[in-house]
Amino acid sequence: MKYRINVVGLGYIGLPTALILCDSGHEVIGTDCNAQLVNELRENQKSFSEDGIGELYNRALNKSIRFETECVDADVYIVAVPTPYDEVQKKIDPRYVISAVQSVIDICHDGSVIAIESTISPGTIDKHIRPLIPAGRDIELSHVPERIIPGRIIRELRSNSRTIGADREDIAQKLKSIYGSFCEGEIVITDIRTAEMTKVVENTYRDINIAFANELTKICRQADLDVYEVIRIANKHPRVNILTPGPGVGGHCISVDPWFLVGEYPGLANIILAARKINDSMPEFVLERLYTVMKENDLFDISRVGFYGLTYKENVDDVRESPTLQLITSMKRHIAFGANFYDPYVKKKIVDGQMMDFDEFIDRSDIIVVMVAHDQIKESIDRIKDKIIIDTRNVISLDNVYHL
Repeated sequence: MKYRINVVGLGYIGLPTALILCDSGHEVIGTDCNAQLVNELRENQKSFSEDGIGELYNRALNKSIRFETECVDADVYIVAVPTPYDEVQKKIDPRYVISAVQSVIDICHDGSVIAIESTISPGTIDKHIRPLIPAGRDIELSHVPERIIPGRIIRELRSNSRTIGADREDIAQKLKSIYGSFCEGEIVITDIRTAEMTKVVENTYRDINIAFANELTKICRQADLDVYEVIRIANKHPRVNILTPGPGVGGHCISVDPWFLVGEYPGLANIILAARKINDSMPEFVLERLYTVMKENDLFDISRVGFYGLTYKENVDDVRESPTLQLITSMKRHIAFGANFYDPYVKKKIVDGQMMDFDEFIDRSDIIVVMVAHDQIKESIDRIKDKIIIDTRNVISLDNVYHL
């Protein structure tokens, strides 16, 4: 069965979801309050680069997908708007979800289903969303948390399992038929609060594992041991799987979602809080490592230091919560200015000192700090082999490279 679906929020989650739903035969209207974004999408200007997006977009246009600035009447609404957190209270800031749902309620017919894909803390729907529905209105709520990562969005939309949290079995089955029109993975049905908790727990688990690897990095640095060799050998145990250490944790999931549990359950989320502190400390640790390397090489001109990578992960243009941006904030606190920055995927200047030409970046940097393992830097080893390199991602295969 095909449905009329309004996807609200056309960012990294909403736009691919709208496109793949349209490609699967549903009538889809994509809505975003950003008029410039909507106009660009109408004019075939995609808001971000991602493998498979272009082809899917062109097919969706041929199937008459629409982009609007206002919500429209539909059978199902998929809400995929940002969910930041209060940095003081460490709790979710639900204002975008509340605004989106209120816009839907104002125009939808009774019998409509609102599926919130945005990552939310456990209890958000009961506390903030359910009270929005006027007495006597027949509007069903559900939570279908997204489970994809930039760089593999289309692939993971099709292959990853999904969770549907709903109040009623018939609503869950309706949503299962919609998501099942493109999702080849298992679709699990549960209640709303369990779905809320499950998504946050998934990202928190990964955050804790990364924090363990990063703490090992600090320990091995003090013990004069190679942390990568320690992890390599430890992971040969059949029940050990330590992740790779790095300069910090970015993105809108792993670096944000664990705070929801810290904020909602203070005094209980102790390991989670410790992991967050460890991972948030890594950009500062990179700066300390940089200082040691500069001193060892008798180099103290910050204008000759280049940080490679502004995104939070390799081969994407997503800079949300990136470790490099966190590092820049730390530098400003120490009144350290003048370093060089470069990222092949960031086409607009977003920080002071950012260069748009890779050759210029190399020429003006005596020390290169590899913050992101883009393919470009791994394929350019011959061009940087004479530089002093601090490789925070363990991807540069040269003998004279410094690591975390």
